[in-house]
Amino acid sequence: MKLARLGPVGQEQPVVVTDDGSYDLSGLVFDLTGDFLASDGLDHVRAGLAAGELPRLETAGLRIGAPVARPSAVICIGMNYAAHAAESGAAPPDQPVLFLKTPNTVVGPNDPVPIPRGSTKTDWEVELAVVIGRRTSYLDSPAASLAHVAGFTVCDDLSERAFQLEVSGGQWSKGKSPAGFCPTGPYLVTPDEVDHTDLRLRSWVNGEPRQDSSTRDLIFGVEEIIFQLSQYLVLEPGDLVLTGTPEGVALSGRFPYLSAGDVVEIEIDGLGRQRHEFTRWAPEEAR
Repeated sequence: MKLARLGPVGQEQPVVVTDDGSYDLSGLVFDLTGDFLASDGLDHVRAGLAAGELPRLETAGLRIGAPVARPSAVICIGMNYAAHAAESGAAPPDQPVLFLKTPNTVVGPNDPVPIPRGSTKTDWEVELAVVIGRRTSYLDSPAASLAHVAGFTVCDDLSERAFQLEVSGGQWSKGKSPAGFCPTGPYLVTPDEVDHTDLRLRSWVNGEPRQDSSTRDLIFGVEEIIFQLSQYLVLEPGDLVLTGTPEGVALSGRFPYLSAGDVVEIEIDGLGRQRHEFTRWAPEEAR
């Protein structure tokens, strides 16, 4: 299944997207939240769809929101493609590299993103993201991981490299958490719909190709990541786990960093495509 949230910011309504149209889920659930996922919400959607009980929804012109309402955490894995580690000047890690983005960075896949005030090094990163479906702690093995996964989505792990690396104090999150720095969606796609071990990831800036890789090249796969994380923290339903980005970012020195007016598009096969334009920073009251 593909689930989405459509409508203005703060007024998104949940839908299930099928080959023959989109269907309104607001009769089943107020929103696509962690609580919904934890209470077997996906099974209720399947049953409602199979029974023909869901009303069709006309979606033309509706904004696409992030497919899960505000997660409790956005947990990221760094340097998880060997070629990206190399272009960043680092060796492939022996253990998953963990950092965090603040949950309020999560926005819709096509929402505009402001270049942070004072930024000179805003960068793009297409990533496969895992949506947690069940509270997860101390798994016994990687084989237990997928039972705790609600689905997959697309994220752009936007990064301000000067904030991340030059004035960071040794931690990355300062460069990962400006406003709008986690465009997410368009869909939450359930695990039965895709082979998460072999998905093509691509990115473009102003129509020019940048990244082109596959999740086959992950150093730590999805199952290993969730297992490893569960040994150190508790994952809650609705949380996002970003699995890392392949080579082809501005940090490599091969491409310029982003400026106001630039358009980034990212895509993962089977999960959908994003398009977000970067805007000049302005105070909140001026937006």
